Amino acid sequence: MEVQELPYVLIDCIGGRYGVYEDHAEFLKKHFHLITMKEYLENKKFLSKKIRAIYMWYHKPVIKEELLQSLPNLKIVASSGVGIDHLDLNLLSRYGVKVSNTPFVVSTDTADLGMALMLASSRRLVEGYQIAVSPDTEYFPADWLGAEVSGATLGIVGMGTIGYKVAERAKAFEMKILYHNRNQRNTEEESAVGAIYCKKIDDLLQQSDFVLLSVKLTPQTHQLIGKRELELMKPTATLINISRGLVVDQDALVEALQNKVIKAAALDVTYPEPLPRDHPLLKLKNVIITPHIGSATKKTRRLMMENMVESIHAGLRGLPIPNEVLL
Repeated sequence: MEVQELPYVLIDCIGGRYGVYEDHAEFLKKHFHLITMKEYLENKKFLSKKIRAIYMWYHKPVIKEELLQSLPNLKIVASSGVGIDHLDLNLLSRYGVKVSNTPFVVSTDTADLGMALMLASSRRLVEGYQIAVSPDTEYFPADWLGAEVSGATLGIVGMGTIGYKVAERAKAFEMKILYHNRNQRNTEEESAVGAIYCKKIDDLLQQSDFVLLSVKLTPQTHQLIGKRELELMKPTATLINISRGLVVDQDALVEALQNKVIKAAALDVTYPEPLPRDHPLLKLKNVIITPHIGSATKKTRRLMMENMVESIHAGLRGLPIPNEVLL
């Protein structure tokens, strides 16, 4: 029996800063003939017609029209994570290329991180750690206080899979849950977490002690939170962003934090990432920033990889693609 050749799949690289994890590469090589960008560029004439899929990890390799023109048999781009703002879906569609992502496997870990940021900011954990380990600390000040999470009001902007999982966790903290979404959840889903729908985002901003952003980045959500929205928030409120950095006007956020328009911010995402080392957000004590680690657990990253493999196989066989991104 003739051994069938493994499909050729383009990746950026293996290992390094943005490359496919080495232990993932071992699994991938059982399913695909992996071609790095370096190998492709060195042997483009032979490989251009061989490559049928792109495995996009950490938004790499970057896909531009020049690359699409050179890959006449490309069928699918499998992108890791939820966000697709790094892809030109219209361009890919014009070349007949399908796209998939991995939205559901990241939701639990991202929701966990949203709660972790809320707790860390409200109880001032980073500042507390610095006091506890500082060689200059001689006593712990009795008036060093944080804010309560239990019983507080949480406003969730974007009640998709991640936002709803945040609400499930917040319910255990006996929080009052408000949410703003393009579409209202059904009554059963709202009742399960005790969530109240706010048709207008302004109503949510004015009432919430914590505002958590979990929307996709689209032209409609670009700088969704700006100077006007921040001024609607309580001066005691905290902004938590686990979506995309560009959902927030960062200049307006810096100004609001410096002038005590809002109390604090906890950000897993910024723009750019990482921020320039002299950026004012890095100098403010009322800000916590993490390095975009919403889905960064070993189990979830493995599941993301396995989901992408499944999508590529389906796309190459002409089968329904799990988590296909549609225009």
